[in-house]
Amino acid sequence: MHLGNYLGAVKGFLELEKTGKYETVYCVVDVHSITTPYDKNALAKNKREIIIDYLAAGLDPKKSIIIYQSDIPEHIELAFYFSTVETIARMMHLPTYKEKVKQHPNANTMALLNYPILMAADILIYKAGLVPVGIDQEPHLEVAREIARKMNQQYGTNFPEPVRFATKGEYIPSLTGEGKMSKTVANSFINLTDSLEEIRKKIRSVPTATTAGGEMSPGLKSLFTFANLFLPAVTDRYKKEYNDGTLQFVKIKDAIAEAILAELKPFQERRAKIATDKKYVDGVIRDGADRARKIARETVREVKEKMGLI
Repeated sequence: MHLGNYLGAVKGFLELEKTGKYETVYCVVDVHSITTPYDKNALAKNKREIIIDYLAAGLDPKKSIIIYQSDIPEHIELAFYFSTVETIARMMHLPTYKEKVKQHPNANTMALLNYPILMAADILIYKAGLVPVGIDQEPHLEVAREIARKMNQQYGTNFPEPVRFATKGEYIPSLTGEGKMSKTVANSFINLTDSLEEIRKKIRSVPTATTAGGEMSPGLKSLFTFANLFLPAVTDRYKKEYNDGTLQFVKIKDAIAEAILAELKPFQERRAKIATDKKYVDGVIRDGADRARKIARETVREVKEKMGLI
């Protein structure tokens, strides 16, 4: 994971878990990752790294269910049943689908077209009413709500209509100054395992200006967003210096880099320890799959019965 994942998603996951108000399921969506071109040799390693990241960040496998999507084949089965109530035209009009086709014109597959239907299955198989995702996922959540309504109306199922659960700091800007931090955009992200030297180099690369003052560029806005996140006590002083024309960009950049490392250091130490404990990580994955499948099997059984398959 990168810093945007950590601040925009995982910190929110931890807040949800700590409230004790919700049953929480966190899914590494490895099946979704194969809907566009990918490196099959890296997939197994990368998805395990995400589980380790979750554990190092503080997710408690006793309080939450932590799973690989591919370990729960009922997700795929339910997605097929859901596909009977959605049209091809509806899927093709989704802006996310159109964007992906532009990015991968030679990989316009049925898997890509059905991505939102599988996402609906990921959510509704657990009868989840709240989904902690960013605003960019709202079109997919609307598909999940449509499917819930159609299944309930046509077959008498009892799916909730899931809504987005907004968490603090959900939008983390790219280091390039354009869009959000993303692994798919070169030079836009900070890895959670980066050293101070690596973080400093990346933060120093944020495009700013030759002199302080005047209207802020996109890069400067990103820089001050990071200042607000990691240096809230002194951000106003930096803004005053900027407006006065006295701010030294390297000074604020290096201060942000050091503050980011201070935030990540405990995570990095926990992660190094967990990564060496293969037995523990394997146990978490196995236990999560067992618990999730008990729920998933029951949902699929209900759907098959309502649809007349059993």
